[in-house]
Parts: sequence; C-alpha cells; structure tokens
Amino acid sequence: MADETETRERRRWQAAEPTWALWEVMRAAEDAGHVLARRLGLPDNDVRAMSLLVDSEDPLGPVELGNRLGMRSASATELVDRLEAAGHVRRAPHPRDRRRVVVEVTESGRHAILTELGPLLARFDRVAEGLGAEGSATVVAYLRAIAGEQRAFGAQEEARP
Repeated sequence: MADETETRERRRWQAAEPTWALWEVMRAAEDAGHVLARRLGLPDNDVRAMSLLVDSEDPLGPVELGNRLGMRSASATELVDRLEAAGHVRRAPHPRDRRRVVVEVTESGRHAILTELGPLLARFDRVAEGLGAEGSATVVAYLRAIAGEQRAFGAQEEARP
C-alpha cells in the first residue's frame, strides 16, 4: 500500500508498479540503515564506511574510503580512528605497497553488524520461502537486473570528465 510520500510522488512521476515497490524498498533500506547505526552506536557514515569496506574488491586506505564517502582526508582519518577505537576496523599494511595502509573490517566488527542484521535477514528469508521456487527465481532475476542497471548508472558517472 502506498504511503503519503509515494502517493505524492505518483502524481509527479509515472512508473511501473515494480519500480514503485523497489523505490519503497530503497526508502525502507535507508531507514533500516539509520536503525542499524543507532543500534551500533555509530554515525550513519561510519556504517556506510564499513559497508564499503566489506563490499570493495580492492583494498581501501583511509583516503580512498573518504573519497567514496565524499569526505575530505582529515574527516576520513577521524572516521577510521573512531571505528578502530570501537574495534570495528583495523589498519593493516597494503598487500602490494608497503608504504600504504588499508582499512579492514575486524571479525568483531562483522559480528556486531551481523548480530544486529541477523533478525532482519531471517525475516527476508521467511518472505522468500513464501514465494516458492518459481517466484523466488523471478524476484532474484529482477533484483540482479536492477543491481546491474544501478552499477551501469554509476559507471556512467565515473566515465564523465
């Protein structure tokens, strides 16, 4: 069922029903991110930083992490200092460049996040179980296609001069 924000936006923007449902999921995910940050006792950006560290294929130093968060170098260093003091990350030597350091999520950092997210992920699994094999396959295909479109959108931005 549409909430007030969606009802207002539907008057301004035409979209397919799955797009509206996905938009609702994205807004709810943002809200869940705020809840996660509160439960971990961290600012939202610190939780975003940990997510970037977990998701990154390449090792990230404080400067690269700050760039991805849109932060200045000094602010990124403070963020890493906070997360390190909380035991959520550690600085480690870069695997290929001994002059640099990278930021890694610690096992206790992963555990803290999964402890808070575990009940939500279990709820997701219960919803998925109710879809059956065919419904689940359709949802997975749709979501992976959407993720690909989001990555393509981001790649266009990175290609701009």
